[in-house]
Amino acid sequence: MRAIAPVDTAASRQPASDCPIRDVLDRIGDAWSLLVLRELKQGPSRFNALRRAVSGVSQRMLAVTLRKLERDGLVSRHVFPTMPPHVEYALTELGETLSAELDALAGWAVRHQAQIRAARARYDQALADP
Repeated sequence: MRAIAPVDTAASRQPASDCPIRDVLDRIGDAWSLLVLRELKQGPSRFNALRRAVSGVSQRMLAVTLRKLERDGLVSRHVFPTMPPHVEYALTELGETLSAELDALAGWAVRHQAQIRAARARYDQALADP
């Protein structure tokens, strides 16, 4: 197996809290945040509607993800005074600005997924061959 040398950049040497790139990308680069943000771009949504729309996310992980996105100011949570309470999530103004940037990344991912998968297969095959 080949060893891969880490990339040595100023950003990789800074603690995550000091590096704006790592600080922000740690949030949107997790397993569910990008998918939740993309779904909320369609408009405000209730928890269970989000859960159905984001395939594979568990109730617990969706709750954790929404809390983190709310803490970062990207998502708002509005509780309507009904019985039972009706809770709706929506992108904030800041979340809307990020959403536009994420569209470019998502488009790139769709356009290049086949190439990425082919590269992974070549790499894995090269590791498997003696």
